[in-house]
Amino acid sequence: MRGAVTALVKLESEVALFTIEVRMMSKRGVTLMALVIAAPAAAHDATPTAAQPTGWTYPFSCCSGLDCREIRSQAVLEGPRGYVIKLTGELITSRDTRIRNSPDGQFHHCTVAGEPTGRTICLFVPPRSF
Repeated sequence: MRGAVTALVKLESEVALFTIEVRMMSKRGVTLMALVIAAPAAAHDATPTAAQPTGWTYPFSCCSGLDCREIRSQAVLEGPRGYVIKLTGELITSRDTRIRNSPDGQFHHCTVAGEPTGRTICLFVPPRSF
């Protein structure tokens, strides 16, 4: 009888260890799947314009596939200190590294999660007028 109890305890112990290992593998599998899904997405393209008839690609440092969009020039106030995003009031100074030259001469705004009121990641600007 004692031998049967010992064998049962040992079996329960092995089952518990196996269960823990399966759970750990599941967590690792979920983590691996999340990394695969979250792998760097390609930056997306700006829409074609007269200046860039085939469009152009936003750099990955600014856009992960959904963060950038063309905005109307009226949405940005250009002044001697830099650029103010009218919707948010955010000032991006002239020497800020987030300012980029716009390949198509239009304003493009890249924000966190692509939200119009999100923090600016990059602002593509046409050539300065002053």
